[in-house]
Amino acid sequence: MITMAEAYVGLGSNIDAQRHLAGAIEALQDCVGAVELSSTYRNPAVGFDGDDFLNLVLRLHGEAGPAALEKILSEIERRAGRARAGSGPGPRTLDLDLLLYGSLIDAELKLPRADVLKYPFVLCPLAELAPGLVHPLTGITLGQSWQKMALTNPPLTKLGPLPGLASKTNLGPIMLQSV
Repeated sequence: MITMAEAYVGLGSNIDAQRHLAGAIEALQDCVGAVELSSTYRNPAVGFDGDDFLNLVLRLHGEAGPAALEKILSEIERRAGRARAGSGPGPRTLDLDLLLYGSLIDAELKLPRADVLKYPFVLCPLAELAPGLVHPLTGITLGQSWQKMALTNPPLTKLGPLPGLASKTNLGPIMLQSV
């Protein structure tokens, strides 16, 4: 029997952001089918001086397990020119993070991702998309967590839907087997 898992992916870019984010969304749609998108948010770079980021979250329902989905995300990043040399924050052509995979708690896969409760640019669009979803570790809804975080963090700039989704990119199809 094939199970369909609900997964949430954070997307961010500060280098030709609209093109890279639109390309990543199209590539994910090619791999997993329909996705649902939060609004796009603009926020300053965190941890380094650089151009503002565009961030959003997408929800997907898919058959791929979390490890297979991580491989798909890494391949999409690679095709978008993501360089992982060095460590720490810096400019990104594309940053794709598996934030939640159902209610799975897995330390090795880093699920749920700590960034969910750490950064407004992750939690805000995630809470917009799934305000009633309960975080697997805290037992608190994402909407409640965002309300609390919003009290102590500067507001994000909500831009609305990501422009440019109809434009095609050269990322090409991603073919990976589920694991």
